[in-house]
Amino acid sequence: MRDSLGDGFPDGVRLARPEDRATFVRWITYLAESQYYSPSAAARPEIHDCAGLIRFAFRNALMTHDAAWRQSLEPGPEHNAESTAALDFGDLRAFTYPGWLLGANLFRTRDGPLATGDFTSGAFAEFADAATILHYNTFFISRDVGAARPGDLLFYNQPGQTEAYHSMLFVGRSYFQPEGADWVIYHTGDLNGRAGEIREVEVRVLIEHPDPRWRPLEANPRFLGVYRFELLR
Repeated sequence: MRDSLGDGFPDGVRLARPEDRATFVRWITYLAESQYYSPSAAARPEIHDCAGLIRFAFRNALMTHDAAWRQSLEPGPEHNAESTAALDFGDLRAFTYPGWLLGANLFRTRDGPLATGDFTSGAFAEFADAATILHYNTFFISRDVGAARPGDLLFYNQPGQTEAYHSMLFVGRSYFQPEGADWVIYHTGDLNGRAGEIREVEVRVLIEHPDPRWRPLEANPRFLGVYRFELLR
């Protein structure tokens, strides 16, 4: 099976069509942002850190968005934000998860080009933490946050924390906020022993974060830069 880019992914799971790339980006950004405004009860057990939010949005962006799928992710009656059922970005034409070459798996778990046996040896998995997403499932774009496009990820490395790597999804223009342009969505992860939460903030505000470690600036050594999913390469 061909891996023309040598990044470990078979060509058959790349979103080669511009229309498919646009569809994927719309779904992943909307789905991540929607968990802040209209959280799904079905998603809550999965989203307990930054990688959980990314995994949820990534997997569901690849699915067939039929009536059963929409019903499964509907927010509870206490939420009045725009319903997922009202959205229709369409579906991918190349494939839909899990009916693709990786089956139930989603993420690469090791370095190197695609090798014989990777599909059965654990080289792909449904689960990935932030470090795995960074190292084996995305490629570097820039350390200038101005280069970020919707669907890109901002990564940080914060040594000394329980989980050093942290990710944020660049949404761009919000599906829910009428103002602002460059929004990012992320889950804080554990907050000193307390359950974390999903937060959304504009890049211009994040650049002025009171803790310099979280500013997405080239001068901040903790900010690793902007990355893009390998499937979009």
